[in-house]
Amino acid sequence: METRQRRPEELGLLQAFGLGLSGAGILLHYFQHWPVFTEMKDLLTLVPPLVGLKGNLEMTLASRLSTAANTGQIDDPREQYRVVSSNLALVQVQAAVVGLLAAVAALLLGLASGQGLDVVEAQVLCASSVLTASLAACALGTLMVCIVVGARKLGVNPDNIATPIAASLGDLITLSLLAVVSSFFYRHRDSQYLTPLVCVGFAALTPACVLIAKQNPPVVRILKFGWFPIVLAMLVSSLGGLILNKTLSQPQFRGMAVFAPIMCGVGGNLVAIQTSRISTHLHLWGTPGVLPLWMKKCWPSPCSTFCSSEINATSARVLLVLVVPGHLAFFSIVSLLESQSVPSERTFVLLYLLAGLVQVTVLLHLADVAVRLVWRRALDPDDHCIPYLTGLGDLLGTGLLALCFLAHGLLRTGVWPSSPLDPAPGPS
Repeated sequence: METRQRRPEELGLLQAFGLGLSGAGILLHYFQHWPVFTEMKDLLTLVPPLVGLKGNLEMTLASRLSTAANTGQIDDPREQYRVVSSNLALVQVQAAVVGLLAAVAALLLGLASGQGLDVVEAQVLCASSVLTASLAACALGTLMVCIVVGARKLGVNPDNIATPIAASLGDLITLSLLAVVSSFFYRHRDSQYLTPLVCVGFAALTPACVLIAKQNPPVVRILKFGWFPIVLAMLVSSLGGLILNKTLSQPQFRGMAVFAPIMCGVGGNLVAIQTSRISTHLHLWGTPGVLPLWMKKCWPSPCSTFCSSEINATSARVLLVLVVPGHLAFFSIVSLLESQSVPSERTFVLLYLLAGLVQVTVLLHLADVAVRLVWRRALDPDDHCIPYLTGLGDLLGTGLLALCFLAHGLLRTGVWPSSPLDPAPGPS
């Protein structure tokens, strides 16, 4: 059986797809000034968990389909139809349910941070989240299927193509849909029945999707036991959303909206690629519950993750090397298009690159550990590791980026800027 190697041209293709992340950052910088984003503060809190949710669902879908392709499960047309239809139905169910939970989490975080609760705005937020998640699931899921099936026919490893496309295009499509859908519902917020009908309509479609998904036994297992990873990942991403919400209105964080999708997207993209590759490697050479001889150590050290002679360590080193040139390329694009909106001092660039390296190093090591632990429990790493790691990537990326802006302010002025999470000063 052929060992999966990553060719240089595929690495270049991954970085080209990553250009979508720059577009996502520019879009968020543009959308943050729309009336619906300025009037509904919880909508900004919703951005990372909802974008992260779509990344989780589509990247796990891409990873599952890539594993199925590389193990020959979709070579037969009848089996291909069963695998594809059940997986698309599963993603629709997950999108509708977790989209609603993401909106509820954003509302609760807003209450916890001292914001009030407006019932009409809460309905707009929930309907926007559910509709955006479902429409994005339909569009991206269909795209992932076409890419994986096409890559299999062309003899290209789908892991190297489908996962980064899901990460980069998912951000662009989800952000655009969220802005358009939420603006529509916000303009028609006086309509008493519009938003409840949307939520009820998608709730009524969910049982039909469940029936379609049940035709594939592995998908049935995900329907029963696969909720915890994506829900926990959504909650972790929501903490990153709270950081984003609190920083965008502060002058010392000028440019945060542009860089947040890039920082989070690069980390999530690279760790999802590594997780997908290790998972397929185990599916090809191992038995669920039993690690191969060369991966017997369940808790590898960081040195083992990056410095050993294993093929997965080689992949980790290559992905880590891509961080600095990738971020520099995205930074250059953003600086060229939004030069008045982002800091361009050398100290900030160095801090930004350092944050990106720290984020990806931590995520790649955790991916090595998590996949081994999950495999030892006879679980599929495609479904149980990618959501955790991408959710953590959102939190790490947003937090480290906020620290970059704070440290840059300290080095420039000699005074540590006030944290956006500090309580507002009382009246004098």
